[in-house]
Amino acid sequence: MIDKLHYISQQPSNGTHLTAIKAALSSGCKWIQLRVKDQPENLILEYALEARALCHEFGAKLVVNDHPEIALKSGAYGLHLGLQDMPIVQARQIVGNRMIIGGTANTFEHILQRVAEGADYIGLGPYRFTKTKEKLSPILGLEGYHKILEWVRSAGISIPIIAIGGIEPDDIAAIMQTGVHGVAISGAITYAVDAAQTTQYIYQQLHMNVLKEV
Repeated sequence: MIDKLHYISQQPSNGTHLTAIKAALSSGCKWIQLRVKDQPENLILEYALEARALCHEFGAKLVVNDHPEIALKSGAYGLHLGLQDMPIVQARQIVGNRMIIGGTANTFEHILQRVAEGADYIGLGPYRFTKTKEKLSPILGLEGYHKILEWVRSAGISIPIIAIGGIEPDDIAAIMQTGVHGVAISGAITYAVDAAQTTQYIYQQLHMNVLKEV
């Protein structure tokens, strides 16, 4: 089951990725993606092991970004791969068939590629400019999501698609109307004045749109 809210970890000004992850879990997040860039693998593995223990404590799922070996060693629920990372087929040989694998996409062609590779879900973005990614793909905006999701439906593709990239809580209602499965959030939770209240509001927005679809 792919959660509708994915929290993407980032290092806050007053701590580490683990600080941010624990705060997100305490606030009610149930799907955590550990995304650590430009750090040695032994440190990322330490983070992953601790994050896995925290997720277990809170009844949440951990996904590791970029590193299939670390995802496997840490006992993570899933692995997420960017377009420039290892191909999903190759990563699947490392982590096995049980682990969830998500893949990033920026275009409809990327979505077709990810489906062919056997991805379990797709992170489609960016919605708007975001500082958390150095090499940013072309920004999609609401119109981009509408177009791509129309093509997805026409092609009979039913893979869960998660909107990502600079999304704020008040964007969610409109984004969900495009037909995406859910959203990925980073800064809006990490830097929230009241992260628990923000997370609750996000889940309400996601749930309201589910009710509208029924």
